[in-house]
Amino acid sequence: MNNVVPVRIMRFDPDTDTVPGYKTYNVPTVPGMTVLHALYQIVERQDGSLSFRAACRSGVCGSCAMNINGANRLACETQIGALRGPITVKPLPHLPLIKDLVVDMASFFENYERIRPYLITLNEPPVKERLQSPEDRKKLDNYIDCILCACCTSACTSTAGNPNTYLGPAALTKAYRFIVDSRDEAQAERLRLVATEDGIFRCHTIFNCTEDCPKGISPTVAIQEIKKMILGRALTGRL
Repeated sequence: MNNVVPVRIMRFDPDTDTVPGYKTYNVPTVPGMTVLHALYQIVERQDGSLSFRAACRSGVCGSCAMNINGANRLACETQIGALRGPITVKPLPHLPLIKDLVVDMASFFENYERIRPYLITLNEPPVKERLQSPEDRKKLDNYIDCILCACCTSACTSTAGNPNTYLGPAALTKAYRFIVDSRDEAQAERLRLVATEDGIFRCHTIFNCTEDCPKGISPTVAIQEIKKMILGRALTGRL
């Protein structure tokens, strides 16, 4: 017999509600079942009005990021059997709520665009590819794996206090990924871009972002590495 698990979900419909509330659904589970699977089961069998985002179901797209039992996680990777006690699902915090588990990601991606997340080259391109040694490629390990799910940014207390100005840990992690890329030729420009009060110096090294990253990335470490680069350049007058 399948084990029935109560799943408590925060609901909010802007057309009918003034404040969010909670509704509990009893979900029959099977071994290996994820929270995302449970949400689909609720939509298909109990309540078709529930809204949430999802796409790949493989922990790659980041669409199903939400707050599960108090931690920001990917619903497609979170096993129901690994959760203790009642399951409570809420939208990512510190982002504008659209409906139920769907949040407005516009400001998140605007900050991502601000750090110019693409290779910048100033010289003529080589005849073939831009070569990179294995040692230089290794510097990008981990940081290149960010899937832009916003788990880190919505866990950040500095983002919560400065939602419209602070670049946030995800954008700064992406900035670091390009700053240390040996093929990129705009390191000085990138460092100046983030060397502001609303850039790296807004980070207070609390590590919330690191704890909630579903890919095991440490935005805190990336931000501290950028700080060291900036301070080193400032001391030598090269910033």
